[in-house]
Amino acid sequence: MISVYSISALILAYLFGSIPTAVWIGQAFYGIDIREYGSGNAGATNTFRVLGKKAGIPVMLIDILKGFTATNLAYFIGVSTTGNYHSIAFVNYELALGITAVMGHLFPIFAGFRGGKGIASLFGMVLAIHLQAALLCVLIFIIVLLITRYVSLSSIAAGFMYPIAVTFIFPVYIKSVIIYGMCICVLILVTHQKNIERLLKGKESKVNLFKKKAVV
Repeated sequence: MISVYSISALILAYLFGSIPTAVWIGQAFYGIDIREYGSGNAGATNTFRVLGKKAGIPVMLIDILKGFTATNLAYFIGVSTTGNYHSIAFVNYELALGITAVMGHLFPIFAGFRGGKGIASLFGMVLAIHLQAALLCVLIFIIVLLITRYVSLSSIAAGFMYPIAVTFIFPVYIKSVIIYGMCICVLILVTHQKNIERLLKGKESKVNLFKKKAVV
């Protein structure tokens, strides 16, 4: 049942997601709009690339927290409307909140609707919904990153691991979680279209997370 509380939570989830962490940190501490440098993306990867780990780590952690916090709003609102923490309706409500936060990250109202690619916020959402699958995705991300040094390829591999994890490795009984996992794959392919083109052409930038970057 849709209530004023559930609608309010969705709006709040979008506002959480809309916090343009990379843009605000870049402007507050470095005097730049991160979207005018590097890949032009307002996300953690471009922040690492342009400003280094001192800016990249906070951006990544806050972006993860945005997805995690928004999804967990269900525990404050969802139980009263869906019955319990384990019901299909409750999990669907978690998914709705998390997806709304990711949309906020992609199209933030606080930054002219020019946001990032949503990977960190997606991870925060997955972390809130399925811890084991989230940790497996992290493992895949790290392995691919260490081998290739391509953050984009690592994100794509981790994203594709999620539906595999919830379907075969840690099977869930709620079909919407599996469908959501498949939608993650589509979203990642759409948001990483340019990265995929550069990967195929051998022109994608590699990243060194331990190298300090300075803006000239």
